[in-house]
Amino acid sequence: MSKDLTTDTGTATRHARFGRLPERIRFEDMTEEVKAAPGAGANAYDPAGNWKYYSCLALDLGL
Repeated sequence: MSKDLTTDTGTATRHARFGRLPERIRFEDMTEEVKAAPGAGANAYDPAGNWKYYSCLALDLGL
């Protein structure tokens, strides 16, 4: 009899804690629109400045 009481207590505890799903979050609440700066992506690629980000062990060692 005590096993049934423990099972019922455990079931009641689980149902109180996990008995329902969390509230839905609307898509509008998950996203945010931000305006980009005008022309921000137009001159983003600079071939002359890309050498700063190039990594080569032979160049680092001066070979």
